[in-house]
Amino acid sequence: MKIGVVIIFLSLTFFLEFLFPLFQARSKRMRHALINLTFGVFNAFLVGFLFSSLTVFISQWSELNHFGLLHWMNASPLFSGCIAFILFDVWMYVWHRINHRVPFFWAFHRMHHTDLSVDSTTAFRFHTGEIVLSSLMRLAVIPLIGINLNVLMLYEICLQPIIILHHSNLKIPENWDRAFRFLIVTPNMHRVHHSQIREETNSNYASIFSLWDRLGKTFQKRSEFKTLVFGLPEFTLKSSQSFFGMVKTPFFS
Repeated sequence: MKIGVVIIFLSLTFFLEFLFPLFQARSKRMRHALINLTFGVFNAFLVGFLFSSLTVFISQWSELNHFGLLHWMNASPLFSGCIAFILFDVWMYVWHRINHRVPFFWAFHRMHHTDLSVDSTTAFRFHTGEIVLSSLMRLAVIPLIGINLNVLMLYEICLQPIIILHHSNLKIPENWDRAFRFLIVTPNMHRVHHSQIREETNSNYASIFSLWDRLGKTFQKRSEFKTLVFGLPEFTLKSSQSFFGMVKTPFFS
């Protein structure tokens, strides 16, 4: 189901970016998309192969042994599910901040930020090293929260369309964006996060709910986006934007 949601939503958003782009006249858009999606497909297969069974096992172990915060609360399934969903999104916010603040993790995460033409496919542009590290950390967080598989799957199904949308190159009226970002992360909010200006890069970390950036005092907004420059200044060369250049990103200072 998750794969179907991703394919449909990505295809629709990618098409709409042709019709209503914020940044126009981008060259080699299909090549850019192919490189980003190659990473996405490879990472998806790797996670499925290495971590799917472990995730199921740990979640079931947590439930059978009543281990984790939500099992200790002994609340109703509906209430526990809602709290688990929220807590996992808090974890995603914290993990994202860690990726920016800790040099070892930033070395891998910065590949995501090297994209000079952020669009819907950037949602899949992650270094495999980061995906492995993130998946390992999840194996610890899942039992600590006590989140069950159904809630975790629901979270992933909700997460994917939202991150595709907030990475998109869609031109969305500011009044619409403002209304939606009261609850969720929107394109105008997340574009700031991909700015070359370091103070903007280190802001707007939330994945689904925008509230965490306000509570964490990491929320920043822009009134104008046409002057926004994406990427990282040290990775603007053509060689850095190639597939193998992106693979080597963590290993250059």
